[in-house]
Amino acid sequence: MKFKTILLATTLVSGTMLFDACKGTQQVTRVDENVVIDLSGRWNETDSRLVAEEMVSDMLLRPWLAEYETATGKRPIIVVGIIKNKSHEHIAVETFIKDIEKSVLNSGKIRLVTAGEAREELRKERADQNEFASSTTTAAWGKELGADFILQGVLNSIVDSNGKQKIVFYQTDLELTNMETNEKVWIGDKKIKKVIE
Repeated sequence: MKFKTILLATTLVSGTMLFDACKGTQQVTRVDENVVIDLSGRWNETDSRLVAEEMVSDMLLRPWLAEYETATGKRPIIVVGIIKNKSHEHIAVETFIKDIEKSVLNSGKIRLVTAGEAREELRKERADQNEFASSTTTAAWGKELGADFILQGVLNSIVDSNGKQKIVFYQTDLELTNMETNEKVWIGDKKIKKVIE
């Protein structure tokens, strides 16, 4: 009798688990990465990419670039510094920074150097090479490019809601500063407003 009770309980639990698993089946459809899909109204990969592309495009059209090239005869070197997220939601700032770096490099008008943790990793690898690699293949110290300018910024948001309707406003502000003189040579902003019902 005890065996039948255990068998019946096991069967019921297994059946319930199987039913729950089937009930929660989702359908996944792959789409092109450039297709705009805005499910929640939150900052998403489309916002990140478009803001980065538009802001870099604006930065490259401003007088600082031609003035620098005329004065030095070379393309400027920039480093992308800290971009703070002061919005009301979690935003993957690293993805936004990569979108900016990609736009900068694809322009062909500016040179880009590595920043932050990635730069520290490169220096650690260079130190390891100097200790363990053949001297003919070791990357030399003191050959890093110094940045002429640093790009920094902030992401902000404002939320206004009434009942089920909500308006989310995002503003991205970026500043390009001359590393030697601390002179700000470009300030740009991009605004996005979304109505969520």
